[in-house]
Amino acid sequence: MKSLLYFPVLAFVFLNSCEATHHKTTAAPVKRTPAVPSTVVRVPPANQTETEYQTLSKTYKSETAAVLTAILNGSDDPDKTSVVVENKSRCNMVLTISGTNYFRKVPITAGKIGAVMVPKNQNYNLSGMACRTVYQNTKFISGPYRTVVSD
Repeated sequence: MKSLLYFPVLAFVFLNSCEATHHKTTAAPVKRTPAVPSTVVRVPPANQTETEYQTLSKTYKSETAAVLTAILNGSDDPDKTSVVVENKSRCNMVLTISGTNYFRKVPITAGKIGAVMVPKNQNYNLSGMACRTVYQNTKFISGPYRTVVSD
């Protein structure tokens, strides 16, 4: 009979020990500062770049002759130099060149070369998009500059 009495007591103790324990904790609130990226780049859709290329290529006046003369014979204007960009991607692109008192958009056909004459001894931001690949570069240009863009 005693063993029958122990069983309910042991079962009660066992089940009582399985009860969930709740602890109240007070943690200091976490302060979150918004992440501010150092550079924000907006990437236009590829079709927007193609539309801009088509529109710009209708009115763009090439400086190929001036650039070739500057490369082969030296520049007639000692204050200007050439910037040549080769587009090795399979997509058309629009290259934006901006500097102090200078801004130009150059349409460059896929697989072709685009070139402009720019004032010497300045920092320039060169940017564009070829096949959803963003090209961005800041360069101090003091003499002829050449670069290749590919996707």
